[in-house]
Amino acid sequence: MKVFISSDIEGTCSINNWDETRHNHADYAYFTKQMTREVSAACEGAFAAGAEDVLVKDAHGTARNILPEELCAKARLHRGWTGHIFQMMSGLEMEKFDAVMYTGYHSAAGSGDNNMSHTKNTRNEFIYLNGKPLSEFRLNSYIAGMLGIPICFISGDEGICKEAKELIPGIHTVEALKGVGGATIAAHPDTVVKAIREEAEKALRGDWKACKVPMPEDFEVIVHYREQAMAYNKSFYPGAELLDAKRVRFYHKDFMEALRFLTFAF
Repeated sequence: MKVFISSDIEGTCSINNWDETRHNHADYAYFTKQMTREVSAACEGAFAAGAEDVLVKDAHGTARNILPEELCAKARLHRGWTGHIFQMMSGLEMEKFDAVMYTGYHSAAGSGDNNMSHTKNTRNEFIYLNGKPLSEFRLNSYIAGMLGIPICFISGDEGICKEAKELIPGIHTVEALKGVGGATIAAHPDTVVKAIREEAEKALRGDWKACKVPMPEDFEVIVHYREQAMAYNKSFYPGAELLDAKRVRFYHKDFMEALRFLTFAF
């Protein structure tokens, strides 16, 4: 069994502010260590359940956050960006994987479940896909779904765990924090790490093959930008239309075409 893990940071235990996600801030080192602990726990759970290989994609910012020497020794680490359209799921196209997991994931742009809620960047207020807020979890899950790969585990904020259960009822989740206004509430980091290890193992010992992503038949994307100049610029993508000063719409039957638009739109 081969497992792919995409790891982000804004859903890491107790994280609270954008400064804590950035290289030039004093608190960044602590949260990259916790990010590493959490994804390592998922790796350990996967190996305990019988995985033979685990590839971890560092999927935040520079993609150079996870501490290689502190990562689970049996796992492989994918650092940096290749430039592939899969972005946070880059690496999934290179090999055949049996299951996907996520750690450190967060709620979608416009959500009140995390004061750092966003989708890809902060240039957009929100993104809707088929009338639902598009989170990085949902977008990345459709990439896995397009390839027929089940998604069996996620850790992150309370909101994204709830969304994950709605999309994939059989998925195992660990809530690493809860957002309340500009604050976060979380269990002790050791408690969260322990829960991640246990749930990741349970996920792969259970009916993980049933955690397939239900793929829509077609894809309508609406991006609401903060700045009207950005919306105007992105509306020139072939097939896109400017709905009003700040919203751009794109529709296609093929998910890869929607993904190409989103890559340009981000």
